Amino acid sequence: MSAHPYDHGHTVAGWTGCGIALAGTALLGVGVCTVSVPLLAAGAAVDVLALLVTWALHLAGWGKASGPRPREEWSWRVRDSGARAGHAECLGCRMAGRRGGTAVVPARPVASAPAAPAETDAVGVGMGG
Repeated sequence: MSAHPYDHGHTVAGWTGCGIALAGTALLGVGVCTVSVPLLAAGAAVDVLALLVTWALHLAGWGKASGPRPREEWSWRVRDSGARAGHAECLGCRMAGRRGGTAVVPARPVASAPAAPAETDAVGVGMGG
């Protein structure tokens, strides 16, 4: 049993992208320390590669949208069932042309009685309260 009742969102896309980005950032660091433009360029290229690999894995179903997921999809070995249609409010999915479902908007209570008018000063500006 898990020590916590929620999913941290660890995914193949996340771990792979993080590993590649770590290597690219290490190259950038060595490039800064040695004042080497080729190493700086290589490090930047590897970091861009990390971004592209993470995006591709996310679109292939190995990354998951943020927010709550069913317990069956918590394992990092399970592909995301909603990836093909796209995730709501996901920039990566929108950039790939996937619209996704509608975003879940938290319910707000509806007032049953009309609100009382706010007090105003002589100029007609609300006085707060």
